[in-house]
Parts: sequence; structure tokens; C-alpha cells
Amino acid sequence: MRPDIHLLVVGPGALGCLVVAALSRGMEGTGSRLSVLDHDRNRADLLNRQGICCELDGNRRRFPIPVTADPETAGPADVVILCVKSYDVLASLASCRPLLTEGTVLLFLQNGIAHLDCGDAAGEAAIAYGTTTEGATLLNPGHVRHAGHGATFLGFPSPADAHSTTLLHQTAAICSRGGLTTTMTDDILHRLWAKLFVNVGINALTAIHGCANGDLLTLPGIVERMRTAVAEAERVARAGGIVVTGDPYSATVEVCRKTADNISSMLQDVRRRRRTEIDAINGAIVREGRSLGLETPENLRLVEQIRAIEAGYAAPH
Repeated sequence: MRPDIHLLVVGPGALGCLVVAALSRGMEGTGSRLSVLDHDRNRADLLNRQGICCELDGNRRRFPIPVTADPETAGPADVVILCVKSYDVLASLASCRPLLTEGTVLLFLQNGIAHLDCGDAAGEAAIAYGTTTEGATLLNPGHVRHAGHGATFLGFPSPADAHSTTLLHQTAAICSRGGLTTTMTDDILHRLWAKLFVNVGINALTAIHGCANGDLLTLPGIVERMRTAVAEAERVARAGGIVVTGDPYSATVEVCRKTADNISSMLQDVRRRRRTEIDAINGAIVREGRSLGLETPENLRLVEQIRAIEAGYAAPH
């Protein structure tokens, strides 16, 4: 295993900053190096001056990581970790194209499943996917609070060559050393759908009602909406040939309980009056359902409600 790989994180948002902090800790004492690519040149300059700050278990630590807005100066990289929002994936891949060469692993870390259709834009890089239940709250540019411990899974959608497999295993090991419980899996698509079920049941409802995850279990009528949305997603998954294990609704309720005080990423976006990832989550269920001849009225209703909220951003307040 090579001791000197170069990992490049694209997108220093909440998840990106959490990943940077974990990788930085995991690389200590090794010959590996880490850098960040940001589309925002002003923010890149700011992060170069102040570093990336992570609050974890009551402790605050600052990581001086090189940040650039120029893909040409960022690489070459052994592993490119894409932490941008789902709706920015294609634009980011176009920008990163010089880095996506043979021998590079491109690791997608997005909510939802919309990014599963972006493989053609990955150049010659080997595609891998990741999913995590780690909680991250962005307090300020480059300043993230670890909002809850979870589990992270990495894997390839199909068998990969030995070189790529070694790189992803090394990335997982670095993450684990840095405090993110990370496991390699041969069934990453199943893991992505399992996470999608939870997002389908939680994110939009918290954004609509402006509440923490745990409040969904006590607000009148919300549990039934959650149950219906997740059931629709499960039917779509099964019709599409996805193997579903366990009870997705029970898993969603359990996440609500374990992350009761967490503010979902979608509610964070709404509070910042930013575009949400509704199209990659509930919207993906609606699209997949239509392609399979299945109606998903609860997910469609959630999509319409979030879009109405986004449309209201421009209104005076």
C-alpha cells in the first residue's frame, strides 16, 4: 500500500469540511497529503488564510489545508472526493475534468441517487460511491460542527481493478483513523438506497415544519406522512430491482430518535435560503416511480411543498 497518496476534496461545505478534518487527522504521521478544490475563489482565499475549523465532541481544532480554485494547480490526485451538492455534480465534474484521468478514483459523496447517472462525465477515473450518516452543521465558511456520529460506507458499483481498490481501501483506512467509522462494502448501491429511504422520510418534512429530526415523531400527522413517503420509496426500489433488507420505515424512525436534536441538511439550506437537494431525494423517487409506472403522491407533495418554499426566497421578508 502506497504511503504517499494525494487526496483532493472538492467542495468545502458542511460535509466537505467534516471530511477534510477527518482525513487530516487520519493522515498525521504518514506521507499522504490532502488539498481542497473550491469553485469560489474568494472563499478559497479565506480558507487558505484561516484554515478549516472543526468542532468535535466539544473540542475545536483548526486544520491548515491548501485550498485552490484552479483545478490545474490542484492535481494530479489519486482520489478525488466530490462533496458538492447533488445539483452541482455535473458542473463540478466539468471543472475537474483535467484531474479525472486513468488511475484516479472519483468518490461521490452526495445525498440521494441523482449522481448515479453522472458516470459519463467522470472521464477516465474509476467511479466509487460513498454514503454517510455523520452529522455536519456548517456554522460559517470553513467552520463545521460535527453534529452526530454515524457510519460511512465506501464501495464500487462494479468490480474495480486492483490499483483503484487499493486506493479506496486506503481512503477508508485514513477516514477511520481520523474518527469516521468507515467500512468498505461490495453492495454500495444497497447502502445508497438505505440512506435514501431515511432522507426521503426526514429531510423534506423537517424543512417544511422547521424542526429538528426528533420533532417529526411528536408533531401531529407527521409520522403518517413519513411512513407513506418511505413506503412509496420502498415500492419504487423493489420494482427497480433493488434488494431491500429490514424495515426502511423503522430505520427512519430510529434515525429520528438517534439524531433527535440534529438539523437536517435540507432545513439548513432552507434557513440559509439556498437551493435544496429535493430533486435528488424525494424528486428522484417521483422520477423513478414514473419510469416504472408507479404513482408516488406523497413524495410528489413533498417536492411541491419544498419548491414552494424555495420560490418564496425571492419574496420580501
